[in-house]
Amino acid sequence: MNITILTTFPEMFAPLHTSILGRAEKAGILNIREVDIRSYATNKHHNTDDSPFGGGAGMVMLAQPIVDAIRDQQKEKKIHTIYLSPKGTVLTQKKAEELARKTDLILLCGHYEGVDQRAIDLCVDEEISIGDYILTGGELGAMVLTDCVARLIPGVLGSEHSSEDESFTSGLLEYPQYTRPREFEGLTVPPALLNGNHREIAAWQLSESLYITLKRRPEMAKAYLSGRKFSRSVKRVVDATLARVREEQKVQEDVHVQTESEQPDDAV
Repeated sequence: MNITILTTFPEMFAPLHTSILGRAEKAGILNIREVDIRSYATNKHHNTDDSPFGGGAGMVMLAQPIVDAIRDQQKEKKIHTIYLSPKGTVLTQKKAEELARKTDLILLCGHYEGVDQRAIDLCVDEEISIGDYILTGGELGAMVLTDCVARLIPGVLGSEHSSEDESFTSGLLEYPQYTRPREFEGLTVPPALLNGNHREIAAWQLSESLYITLKRRPEMAKAYLSGRKFSRSVKRVVDATLARVREEQKVQEDVHVQTESEQPDDAV
């Protein structure tokens, strides 16, 4: 996959060329390239922004350098172009999987108060946000999107199964992980992971994933359980996990009621 990032701060992207993605680049699996939008500015001072029409605080990125930069990347073929924007649809694992099936991407990083709408209308295929918060620019969003998509490309992670059993891919948050030693500061590895029984290990992993998801992201757990058909063995694990959560909730409610009843009559 080829990912071209259009930015006025290309030096920010050095981390993308290290670690796992850096190894993928060296192996020829991935190509990440930063293009400086400033080099396409045709005005006297080569600036890429100006005051907004209608007034208001901040500056707006000019359409001309952005449009010329994108068109220069698309001389040979049309490339799917994404603008990192807080107004975009929120990035999900499903969207990342969809983008990972493409051979080329262009990511446009906005800055200041945003980008002249005409550049978006002329050249951008979709707008994507990495979350419901505001950053100083699109560079960090582009890094997140690049990492999220690139790791799904076959060969990038080294193991084809590494990305298949993870949070959001399976529909549940990931179960806890352990490594040596077996005991550390009084805390031990769960026995189910030590006996070599793969069926028991798989049952423990599913139970812990479902338990964590029920506690932390109940809407995800509901989506996972809704309308899904389970084998008998899996259903036993699911039922036991649901019972575990219900029992914990009941204990918490009992403690709360008991605490309330034990307060003195004049408590405020």
